Amino acid sequence: MGISSTGLASGVPIDSIVSQLVALERAPLVPLQAQATKFQSRISVFGTLTSMMNSLGELGTKLADPNAFKAVKGSSSQDKAVGITVAAGTAPTAMSVEVQQLAKAQSTASVAVPKDTAMGAGSLKITIGDWSSGSFVAGDKTPVDIEIAEGEDTLTQIAAKINAADAGVTATVLRDASGERLLMRSKETGEALGFEVQATDADGVATDGLSRLAVQTGVASGVQITHGANALATINGIDIVSASNTYKDGIPGITLQFSQLTTSPAEVAVTLDKEAMTKTIQSFVDAYNALNDMLTSTTGYNPDTKVAGSLQGDSTAVGLQGALRGMMRSFTPGGEFTTLADIGIEIKSGGKMSINSTKLSEALDKPDAVQNLFNADHIDPTAQGFGEKLKTFAEGFGGASGTLTSRTESLRAAVTRNTKEQDKVNERASRAETRYLKQYNAMDAMVGQLNSLNAFVTQQIAQWNKASS
Repeated sequence: MGISSTGLASGVPIDSIVSQLVALERAPLVPLQAQATKFQSRISVFGTLTSMMNSLGELGTKLADPNAFKAVKGSSSQDKAVGITVAAGTAPTAMSVEVQQLAKAQSTASVAVPKDTAMGAGSLKITIGDWSSGSFVAGDKTPVDIEIAEGEDTLTQIAAKINAADAGVTATVLRDASGERLLMRSKETGEALGFEVQATDADGVATDGLSRLAVQTGVASGVQITHGANALATINGIDIVSASNTYKDGIPGITLQFSQLTTSPAEVAVTLDKEAMTKTIQSFVDAYNALNDMLTSTTGYNPDTKVAGSLQGDSTAVGLQGALRGMMRSFTPGGEFTTLADIGIEIKSGGKMSINSTKLSEALDKPDAVQNLFNADHIDPTAQGFGEKLKTFAEGFGGASGTLTSRTESLRAAVTRNTKEQDKVNERASRAETRYLKQYNAMDAMVGQLNSLNAFVTQQIAQWNKASS
């Protein structure tokens, strides 16, 4: 409020009167503000609908994926001994697996020496190779030389140098009552991934200095050696050898993990993962029902609360719900299953979707036919499977130029216009307030002048009357 007055001269409550007049000027704000609230509410709801529609479209893409209904799972009758993992699309199969030997890494332990003994200067050459013939045969990997200087020659320091050299082995120090030992181990299992350590020191004597760490044929260093080994197993009676306890690539799409020896065959199988496929379909059903419920509540009228939904009467929302329900009943030609109902996905009262578990389970026994429903593979190249249609439908409503996006943009434009209208009302009210105050203050001043004149005239008359008497 600008200039104000309490009407001291006239006794008129100018501020109160002007406030009431300005309130009348601002009266058009009430419907405008209510309209703005309605617009904002609709924008929020349409934003939620757009997000839900896009999520449904993403599920359409997932359903249309050629591998969506090729889910398989592996099982083992002795899963603690033989584990199995399976790649999507692997054909169902079964086999008997027996494990006679587990793969292991080569390991060594040096003779014990007192703690922090200086082992002496020199060098160690570590070579990766195979001991299976009884003597060491170097592999293809280039040997690694490690220089050991004086003052850097305790077992702890030597272990650190070995680990830093990336020579295909790891080293650590073990301390016990007899002193400390250098333990070494191949990083990988298998016969061909063992190692040899050649030690070179000043005196060349194998029983002292750095030579005590040698792991080499014909060198009596006292190092204990446990050679590496391959995993040995049979699959359906066929012998297999693996450098690792993880056997892969031998059976396309299947990886076997050997953990224990078996005393009887482990029955390993690859079967259809109907549970995973059902979960995919359930996700789609849940997303559709959430969107349908949202549309029902926002476009309908609740007779109990006597409250209408925020989108009641909105042609875009009502049209979306009708189109959505119609699309869910759409027909996909060319396959054994042509509708969602054929595989047990049914539309109930109110557009609610439910799954007939028995019917769906029977349908999933034919995964290729179910896949064809969602990702059509038929003569007509223009025909779409249901998953593809769902994706296209979602893009048409929730995409960047979709119906829901356009409706949201039009509502935002309406909010902008509404804001401008409110600004105009406030500006008119502000000008009226200034005008009213000016008028009433002028009136108050005039009344003040008249009151002063009245007092003067009254005083003069009183004096005249006194003089006359």
